[in-house]
Order: sequence, then C-alpha cells, then structure tokens
Amino acid sequence: MDGERDLVDYAVEYARQRGATYAEARFERQEPEQFILKNGTLDALYVGADRGIGVRVLAKGSLGFAATNSLSKTDVKAVVDDAVKIAKASRRTTPITFAQEEAVTTNWSVPERTKLADVTVEEKIQEIQAVDRAITELGFKVPVRFFQLADNRITKYFANSEGSQIGSYSPRLRVTYFLTVASGADSEQTHRDYGWSGGWEGIREWGLTKRVVEEAQSMQRSLLEGKKSPEGKMDLVVSPMVSGIAAHESCGHPTEADRVLGREASQAGKSFIGPDDLGMQVGSEMVNVCDDPTLEHAIAYYVTDDEGVRARRRYLYKEGRVHEFLQNRETASAFSTRSNGASRAVNYNVEAIVRMANTFVEPKDHSLEELLEGVKFGVYMKSFMEWNIDDKRYNAKYAGREAYLVENGEIKHPVRRTIIELTTPTFWSAVDAVGKDLDFEGGFCGKSDPGQALDASLGGPSMRLRNVYLR
Repeated sequence: MDGERDLVDYAVEYARQRGATYAEARFERQEPEQFILKNGTLDALYVGADRGIGVRVLAKGSLGFAATNSLSKTDVKAVVDDAVKIAKASRRTTPITFAQEEAVTTNWSVPERTKLADVTVEEKIQEIQAVDRAITELGFKVPVRFFQLADNRITKYFANSEGSQIGSYSPRLRVTYFLTVASGADSEQTHRDYGWSGGWEGIREWGLTKRVVEEAQSMQRSLLEGKKSPEGKMDLVVSPMVSGIAAHESCGHPTEADRVLGREASQAGKSFIGPDDLGMQVGSEMVNVCDDPTLEHAIAYYVTDDEGVRARRRYLYKEGRVHEFLQNRETASAFSTRSNGASRAVNYNVEAIVRMANTFVEPKDHSLEELLEGVKFGVYMKSFMEWNIDDKRYNAKYAGREAYLVENGEIKHPVRRTIIELTTPTFWSAVDAVGKDLDFEGGFCGKSDPGQALDASLGGPSMRLRNVYLR
C-alpha cells in the first residue's frame, strides 16, 4: 500500500500549497463478497473490489470535497484542485471551523483467527445451506427462507495537514435472514441480523444454527399457542433486541450533533433535543445509553474515525439525562467542545459525517428471572417485527413478534402482536430495572443525501418498564 500512502500524503501537501487552511485525504479499499440463498438455492452472488481516494479541504471558511478512483498523481492532483475550488467558491457568511484535535500516528487492525480471504465462497455457501437444512428438518412448514451472507475487507490510510497518519484494516462479517412459518392460513414472519468484526470464526461465536432454529421454533409455538395480547396499562419486560432498537432510534439518532443543529432535517430527520438541552431529563436514573466504537468484535469497531480522531465510549443518556452528543470536528467546534470520534463515511467517495457505531443500553446487575419476578401481570417482549418513529425521534411504536404473558413472575403462553406506542421520554422514564444479559444485533445507520447506510450494531440487556400502555 506504499503507493497509495504516497498519493494521500501528496494530496494533503498539495492542498496546503493551493491555499487550504486544513486538508485531509483518505484512501480506502473495499473487497466485498456476498450471496443470497432462497429456500436453500443460491439466488445471487457478488464479488467486488473498489478503491479510491477522497480529499476534503477547508479554505476561506468553507469545505470542499472531491474523490477519484483513478490512482495516478495527475488525477489526485486534479481532485485536490476540485476540492479547493469548491471550498473557495462557497463564500459562506459564517466560516466553518474545526475543533482542535491532537495528531495521531498509528496503524491498527482487527485480528482474524480464520481470515475471511482464506475461506472460499463455496465453503461459505455450504455453511449457510447447513443452517437452512436445519430449518427444513424441524418438521413444520417454513415456506420462505431467505439468508444473506456478506463479508468485506476494508483497508484505509488517512492523513491530514496536522500530522496525522493512520493505517487500518477492518474485516467484517454479516448474516441477515428472513423466515416465514405457516400454519393453515396463518403465518409468522421474522427478520434478524448479526454482525462481526473479525474473521470467519464469527459464525461459530454467534451459534448461528442454534439461534435460527430457536427463532423458527418460537414462531411455530406462537402460531399454535399464541393468544391475543392483553391491552391497557401494565408492566413490560423487554429483551436485548428491543432495548437495542430503542437505544438506536430514540437515543442514538436524536443525539447526533448535526441533527441537533438542524442540519439533517431535509435528509434524515430532526431531533426533539435542542442545542441547549444537555442535562435534560429523558428517563429514569437507571438508564445509561452508550455508543462505543471500541467494543471488541462489534461490527462497527474502530480505533480512529474517518477524521483521524481516537474513538472512545460516549454516554449519550447518563442516569436518565442527555449527557453528550455524537460529534465530528465541525459540530464540536459549533458546541465549543471536542470531537468524540463519531465521524464516518461509507466509502472513500463520500464525506465523513456524524454517525452512530455500536449503540446500546449499559447493563446492570439483574437477571432476567429477577426482572420477571417483580411483574404481577404484564408482557415479556422478546423480539419485535416492526418499529416506527417520527421525524424528531419522539413518538415511537414497537410491535412484538415473540412475546409472552407474565403472571406473578412466571412466563405463561405466547401472546401475539403486542404493541407499545409511546414517546421517547415515556419509554425511558418507565425503566425501573436493567438486566445484565447484554447482547447485540447487527444493523445499519442510515442518513445523509445521497444516502449512506453504514455498519452499526444495537443492543443492551433486558429491561423492565413499569405501567406502560400496551395495545
């Protein structure tokens, strides 16, 4: 990668010569491979490779960005010229400034016990076909079985005019599946997503076959034994999957600093949180929601972000209050603070923006059994089949897929289509106990225009909510 490093370093130096007060360049190579199995048959296969350099400059108080997939010095020079020209032509009335950050010089990588590149696509297909066969051998009707496996090997080199020089390698693995279980004229559907940073060993770490089989069995039980979910105000225990989607949608997104400043309004939405709302009460003292890129093997793991800032755990809600926003260098300057390493791009050809990474409810010390023991009458929602949230991430709805009636602390029969519809503060304020069974699902963080769907994970432990309205 020495040639690409030289081009990145050249781009930064040349941008300074052209009058940029700040310059950065990012080389990125992605080597994705993915396939789809439909009912056990290979339906699609894609193997690709993409590489290029993106350049961003700050000149005369404005930003300019340009990119190229032609790795010649002439073309990189032209891209720098374009970025500087864009910045100088913008003529902003309010100059953009960046928060000051220390220069970082490092090389980091995610270890692979079994390298993704060493596993043939035939072996990968056979692995997922074995999972599919396990479903067909359960003895009940699963008419729709859709599996997608995707892996990617991402190599980057970043440099800026402040002296940062960062090389990185991130292998990522993801399995997504959709199942439909049918009984007579009725059916249940589910969708799950698992993500991993590392090698092929992720398949074993997930226990994928066991998870998929248990999901199908719970769907069959719901069809045969499920009853109407109770309605009215009652207690609700939610699983890591449900606490995870709530953490992502009703905490992660509304604490993105660009949303808080109103800059995402026409692209991905607004926030019910305002610029002066740090410290605002949004939940009970039991609630800590974090976003942490440094979680080992989480699919959105990274050591430094795409602005060269070191990553750390961010407490978005702490003890039920808005604690900090997800920041890049531009938004951090607007808030007179420091970046917390939350700037990422989906590839070299787009500008890095404020993004979530691995967002989750921080676990505490209760077992699931202890959470249930405190419920006289209520519902245990183990998974969801649908969620909706408004433009400001304030009014939310979660519809249960696998759920059970709880009476006197004991799980009874399955209940179907439990719906909880409430505001973000009402949801988090109802939490009175948090479990220790931390778990994660894979996911994507989608925002910007053109859209960037970027690897993310979401999770948490089980939680107990008191006296919420179910329908």
